[in-house]
Amino acid sequence: MNDDDKKPFRILGIQQIAIGGPDKQRLRALWVDIFGLTVKSNFVSARENVDEDVCELGRGPAAVEVDLMQPLDPDKKPAVHATPLNHVGLWVDDLPAAVAWMTAHGVRFAPGGIRKGASGYDICFIHPKASDDFPIGGEGVLIEFVQAPGRWWPHSAGTELGMAQLVCAATMRGPAQWRSAPGPQPSAREAA
Repeated sequence: MNDDDKKPFRILGIQQIAIGGPDKQRLRALWVDIFGLTVKSNFVSARENVDEDVCELGRGPAAVEVDLMQPLDPDKKPAVHATPLNHVGLWVDDLPAAVAWMTAHGVRFAPGGIRKGASGYDICFIHPKASDDFPIGGEGVLIEFVQAPGRWWPHSAGTELGMAQLVCAATMRGPAQWRSAPGPQPSAREAA
């Protein structure tokens, strides 16, 4: 990669996995009742044909959101239950820059653009299939990008921060701050 191709964003870690089924109560029986995940909220959207429980596994920046989804109408699209592992969500430090850069480099994004997601963060999706105009897709996997809240990702521009370093840095700030931190916040670039 030459200097002209330097990416204006970084993928920071896994934000979520989304699991779909025809009946989310059956999903809850495993993920909540057996595995012990906590249900944080519920999100219902006719536009996205979804009724989902937003669950949490872990805490703070190392927590992973697990979305248990069922369709509002199983005969309509998107069919959130048709693929049991519906999508994988990745934290990104600068969502608009990532979308612009990836689009310019041939990545196909799903319709809908950048918008608020079920947990209140800005999101968008890489389409699972490439096209003639955009030859790079998710190769069968729907990939969600989620704007990371700036203060949860203690880094400076140009610094590579691995997950182990991230967890260590966050641990020094203390878990009480993770639980009390408000939802969406500006990215590091927006706050600067």
